[in-house]
Amino acid sequence: MKKEGASTTTLLVYLHGFRSSPRSSKAVMTGEAVKALSTSTHIYEWYCPQLFASPKATMEMVTQHIEQAHADHIVIIGSSLGGFYTNYLAEKYHCKGIALNPAVYAARELAPHVGMMTAYDSDEPFDFKAEYIDELRALQVEKISKPERYFLIAAQGDELLDWKEMAAFYPGAKQLILEGSDHGIANYADHLPAVIQFITH
Repeated sequence: MKKEGASTTTLLVYLHGFRSSPRSSKAVMTGEAVKALSTSTHIYEWYCPQLFASPKATMEMVTQHIEQAHADHIVIIGSSLGGFYTNYLAEKYHCKGIALNPAVYAARELAPHVGMMTAYDSDEPFDFKAEYIDELRALQVEKISKPERYFLIAAQGDELLDWKEMAAFYPGAKQLILEGSDHGIANYADHLPAVIQFITH
């Protein structure tokens, strides 16, 4: 039990997309905004790791961090493949999930990308193995259990994923469907206040 007057902690986990990194503009912007929320009575912890190519290894790392953090509240936010992971973790921990152009069926989307890849912001090659598709299938959420825990931001101009499929995956959830924009949500700064409001309310 918490002592009277003890501070409350919210752990904010940000999961980047496929071939992306914690240095992505959305991750950096969100991190700065979240860190600015912390007060002496309510601490916001920011966790935005470099994810592994292996979905299984990624989820083992992230769940270990969540469980060691012992936070009072957890909020998961993820972009693209990170949005897929967000669904899994929000269901596992019964917490809020914010999905930014999520790959709601990641195994299907990434099956054509098996092989050697490079990250967007480095030339470091990595091997995206066929077995990782099976690992993605094992993490697939078929249906979200509590729509009120979710916030979807989907861009109609997403050149990689179908925004209609995203919208259909989160029935009853808070949804912000952007006209135009793109997969990376180039105008994300305009929508960051809505993200922060969902985190804090």
